[in-house]
Amino acid sequence: MARIKDDAIVPCKTKQLAGRSYRCYFELTLSVIGGKWKPIILNHLGLRGILRFGGLRRGMPDITERMLTRQLRELEADGMVHREVYREVPPRVEYSLTVLGQSLLPILRDMRLWGVAYERYLGGSGMFPPEAGYEDPEDVCGIILGE
Repeated sequence: MARIKDDAIVPCKTKQLAGRSYRCYFELTLSVIGGKWKPIILNHLGLRGILRFGGLRRGMPDITERMLTRQLRELEADGMVHREVYREVPPRVEYSLTVLGQSLLPILRDMRLWGVAYERYLGGSGMFPPEAGYEDPEDVCGIILGE
């Protein structure tokens, strides 16, 4: 591979589009799916198809209700998540991925596979057995096929 000088990276001009400012496509992508919770929310919806708020919350015990609500609203505003409100008593709200959200499934799958490999790199191979309640790195049900 050719060596590139350190000063060879020139920042791109800032783009303004749909209320967003970004310089590169990575920045734009991370503005939609970045953070601790959004990839996990998208993964759960990709695995289950349709989930209610409580189902998402149970799958993410460390997230607060306020943060989950905020993240879902942002994902909905970005066109990744569809929110269906049923006019019932008590009200029922279901969340699912939009077609645009589903287009992220291969990326999420690759992120999970990278996490499995990185855990092994860190020396964690065999330290967290599935029978003790840990995620199974070989479980294809935990991998979004998305293809």
